[in-house]
Amino acid sequence: MRDCAVGIDIGTTAVKSIVYSARGEILFEKAVPHDLISKEPGYAEEDPTTWWQSVSLLLSSIQRDTDTARIAGLCFSGMVPTVILLDDAGTPIRPSIQQNDARAVAEIAEWKAAVDEDDYFRRTGNTVNQQVVFPTFDWLRRNEPENVERAATVLGSYNYATFKATGVRTLDTNWALESGYWLVREQQWDHDTIERSGIRSDRLPPVYDSAEIVGSTTEELQRETGFPAGIPVLAGIADHVASALSTGVRSEGDLLLKLGGAGDILFATDDLRLDRRLFIDYHPVPGTYLINGCMAAGGSVVKWLMQLFETDDFDRLTDEAELLPPGSDDLVVLPYFLGEKTPIFDTNARGVFFGLNLGHTRAHLFRSVLESVAFAYYHHLEVLQEIGFDVRRVFLSNGGARSRLWKQIVLDVVGHDGVYVPDHPGSCIGAAMLALESTGVSRDWESLRRFLDRGVAIPFTDGNHRRYREYYKVYRELYENLKPLFPRLPGTAGREG
Repeated sequence: MRDCAVGIDIGTTAVKSIVYSARGEILFEKAVPHDLISKEPGYAEEDPTTWWQSVSLLLSSIQRDTDTARIAGLCFSGMVPTVILLDDAGTPIRPSIQQNDARAVAEIAEWKAAVDEDDYFRRTGNTVNQQVVFPTFDWLRRNEPENVERAATVLGSYNYATFKATGVRTLDTNWALESGYWLVREQQWDHDTIERSGIRSDRLPPVYDSAEIVGSTTEELQRETGFPAGIPVLAGIADHVASALSTGVRSEGDLLLKLGGAGDILFATDDLRLDRRLFIDYHPVPGTYLINGCMAAGGSVVKWLMQLFETDDFDRLTDEAELLPPGSDDLVVLPYFLGEKTPIFDTNARGVFFGLNLGHTRAHLFRSVLESVAFAYYHHLEVLQEIGFDVRRVFLSNGGARSRLWKQIVLDVVGHDGVYVPDHPGSCIGAAMLALESTGVSRDWESLRRFLDRGVAIPFTDGNHRRYREYYKVYRELYENLKPLFPRLPGTAGREG
């Protein structure tokens, strides 16, 4: 009986795998770590062949440790929109260029000067920034023309894994959308941008919805890993989309707050409304979109603070901070330690501790940082409300959500009850759920509902919310008042805000 699916996530620091059943059982879970390559400041690259070696190891382990006769499908997820150049034989020509790579500064400036950004945004849902693909491709044409000339195909991270498993070169709609080459409403290539970019359209393979089956595992894969041939393989799914799906975000008004090293906000809607303060993605549920916010820092600020305190005892800091009132005795922090992405898009912004006095302790600083990230989430909720959206359900995920205090602070700040699923495996389980649904093993997301049965409901405290609203006003005004000063810092001079 085929009642299971494999989900494999190509992550920034590891390849993670899971075997998940339609009954809600996790039958296998394992990860293989890898490293980011940064040869120059601003460079972010990885080796796709290393990813595939890890995938092969994991598929071999699945073959050895599970009953593969039960596996109905396979789906990859991963970082988006990474750029991989393949030659005619399907071999990567150079390391991948990651979505957070920042080398194409001059190319971005040239594109901004050359295009009508308002018109471009209306057509594509994108702005010209370091994450879209075409400035990166321009950089490659200028600096590595021989590699561009050899390139037969441009793929993303999980698209490459799908190709290696099936022998079929494909892209999915979210890579296409986030590439900046895609018309968001028409769901087809933007040939004006493609022509201006100089990329040959035949280098871009066919585009499929994430849930579509594009091929099956090959005999070669079976010889290499023992994993059986003939298993249906989906087009693949962006990691943040898979994460949203697997936490329960699939209906109008559902909101996911991801408390990771950075902070992500994903909101499901049936109505495509574009706003330049936020990103847009396709949800695997037909006719549904994901409004996407991405903060530059979150848990990374907590980690930095703990390093300053020379402690790794998060639980003790939490115990100390829980004794303090909301607002950390009048201490307000701006969490812009890496600049900020959504919704302010200000690379010059900096971290600020405001209101310090000699009575403040490390517990105050610690709690105020947790509160500052929650204020940043609330800023996104305000933007959603301004656009005309209503939040109906809130879900919490990622490592920071393991903290009982941080979960409560976030919910008290945003003013909504929330649901948290303990020990969530991450994007790989979302990929497995999609495979179960697409192969017909699970219907109407039954496998998702079974997984969410283990979720814990957490109510917010209305009194704390009212108090936090006063501190939030200070938080917002603090940034607006300091905004003109950030570019005057010598280290930010000449940088684009």
